[in-house]
Formats: sequence, structure tokens, C-alpha cells
Amino acid sequence: MRFDVTHLTVYDWGAPAPVADCRLRLSPIERRRQKVHLSRLAFDPEPDHVVDEVDWFGNHVTRIAFRAPHSRLTLRSTATVTVEPMPALDPLLSPPWEEVAAHAALSRSLAPDDPVQFVFPSRLVALTPAVTRWTAEIFPPGRPILEAVLALNARIHAEFRYAPGVTDVATPLARVFEEKRGVCQDFAHVMIAGLRGLGLPAAYVGGYLRTLPPPGKPRLEGADAMHAWVEVWCGPSLGWIGFDPTNAVLASDDHIVVAFGRDYADTAPVIGILSSSGEQGLAVSVDVVEVPAPITGLAGAEFAAPPA
Repeated sequence: MRFDVTHLTVYDWGAPAPVADCRLRLSPIERRRQKVHLSRLAFDPEPDHVVDEVDWFGNHVTRIAFRAPHSRLTLRSTATVTVEPMPALDPLLSPPWEEVAAHAALSRSLAPDDPVQFVFPSRLVALTPAVTRWTAEIFPPGRPILEAVLALNARIHAEFRYAPGVTDVATPLARVFEEKRGVCQDFAHVMIAGLRGLGLPAAYVGGYLRTLPPPGKPRLEGADAMHAWVEVWCGPSLGWIGFDPTNAVLASDDHIVVAFGRDYADTAPVIGILSSSGEQGLAVSVDVVEVPAPITGLAGAEFAAPPA
């Protein structure tokens, strides 16, 4: 599927901010099954300094700095991305989960997506005994890894209530687990904590969902905003596979990856500091629209496919 993505973020400061420095992770990244054809960031006002770089996990980071007073900051990210669907998988043919955990523990690589980096606690995901015990209930000895993680994906969807506004970035994972409510970020953190408690590598993914579903399919929770899901390392043969506990589905061609890391702190779309006072206003809108796939003509030229 090919998509046009527009992500608009508007900050209103309570008083003019003479100084501000931000790090942005708003541009989709190239990775398996995902190709970025076009990606642009626009700013209003224009920053005094702009630096583009790539972080440890391969995410695009744009650093911007302002040295003149401004009361509003508008960030607009646009991109065109192609995402391939997940291939068909038989969960019962995947390796036992204990075998996957043992492989991860023996890893000696320092690659950014090496599984051993994703089995330890991280800034926002503590290993929580209650979450580990709850997860272990559906991970009996010998259960195939894909079957078990799909069951965990479905259990979070069934037992937790999607409730925007009841949590924020600072809400402890233990409280989310106790109250069984929150948003996609919370559900991803709970799932990661449960899997890491069993020695299984689990990563946090931030990105976008298709705004309008295909005919006959339900609209996924989390569209129209940044979304979060989990990637689990399922052994050397299967590698990293995405699971969306908010919607109880595998991450496939509805899911566009922007950033990958250990938890939300590694993937935050906007983070920074400013000098201001008063309350801060924030408005965010995301639009992900399917576009016709191009037709490749002579000499590799691309032409838009006509409507069906």
C-alpha cells in the first residue's frame, strides 16, 4: 500500500518564548517492508538552526533551535510511503518461546536492532513482577512464540480499556496495569514489560495508522494521531514481528513506522526545552490517505495508476 501522510503539530506558548530547542522524530524511516519515497518537514516560524541526524536506532532526528521570541510553533511533516503486508505465518510452526529467550541471551552483537538490547528494563518500562506473572499465565512451557504473543496481544485488548486523557507520559506502568486503562502508549509499555520479564526481546514502535480502513474492515483505534505498537524478536528465522495490542492485530500494511526504540522515551515525536511562562496549548492532527500505486513505464518512469 502507498500512503500520503500529513502530521500537523501546533504549540501555543502562554507567553513569547525567546529561546527553544527541540528534537523531532516525525519522519518515517526506511526498514524492511517499508520504503519512503518523499519526506519533508516545514516550520513556522523558521528555526535559527536546523540539523538532521540519525540516532542509535536508525531513527531520523531533526534538531531545531530558536533564538528569537515566538508565541506559536507549527510543525508540518509530510511523507509518501509504501508499506508491504506481512507474509502469512503459521503460529504453531514458530519456535518455543523459551528457545527464543535463550537465543537472545546468547547474543553478542552491538547492532541497533540486536535482541539483547531489548530484554532489559528501560527508562519507562520497569520489570514489574505483577505484569510478569500475568504474562506468564499464557506462556506455558513449550508454547510456540507466535501463538503465545498473539494471545498476549488479544488479552491486553480484551482486558484494558482505551481511555484517552486518563494517563500521560509520566503515568507509572504499574498504575496502568492496576487500573487496566490508558492509550496505545500504555498498552505497548505493558506488553513490553511482560515479555521482557520472561526474557523475550520487545521493542516500542511509534508511527501512524491508515485513516480510513479498507472496505468491510473496522477502523483501527489510534488513527488520526501518533500510534504505538510493539515489535517482538521471534528468533533468528522469523526476526522482528509487529503486534498492535490496542487493536489486537498484527502490524501490517496499515502501520507506518516513524521510530523504533526501547520505549516511548526513545521515540518521542517532539521533545525539548523552552523559556516561557503560562499554560501551553497543543493541537495535533494526522491524516494517512491511501494513494494509487504508480505504474512503471519505459525507462523506469513512474505514472499514477488510474482510479479503480
